[in-house]
Amino acid sequence: MSAAAQRRRNRISRLMRTVVTAGAGAAVLVLPLVGATGASAATATTTTAAATTGYPDNLDGWIRESLAIMAERGIPGTYNGIYRNVMRESSGNPKAINLWDSNAAKGTPSKGLLQVIDPTFAAYHVPGTSFDPFDPVANITAACNYAAARYGSIDNVFGPY
Repeated sequence: MSAAAQRRRNRISRLMRTVVTAGAGAAVLVLPLVGATGASAATATTTTAAATTGYPDNLDGWIRESLAIMAERGIPGTYNGIYRNVMRESSGNPKAINLWDSNAAKGTPSKGLLQVIDPTFAAYHVPGTSFDPFDPVANITAACNYAAARYGSIDNVFGPY
């Protein structure tokens, strides 16, 4: 399965978990997004639901989607803080993996956009995101959750963390 197909699959999975969490009322609003041909309760909320899942599949979209999730969970951070750290850690490559540092030497290489090791990713994983540390949104959101716990915000990180 291609990386783009995997990301789409992860987004649909997150969307379905959100529907289950939100209840049956949200299901009517989401049905058109996952293949239904119509919904009887088309309201302004439908537009909002569609808009919140319409992030581009690129670094800008991943950061914006992560920021939306972070806002829902009370995790601090800004676009500029995330972008600066992503550029330093992976140059924007969601499949980046560090095979040479001390973490890699111990068998736990840093992965993804913000170079998170598996134990940190697992400890700071944010519900509703993928469990794949290479998923850009899950990686950014977990890393920002970690940075918030350790440094107050990803905005306070100016070097390897």
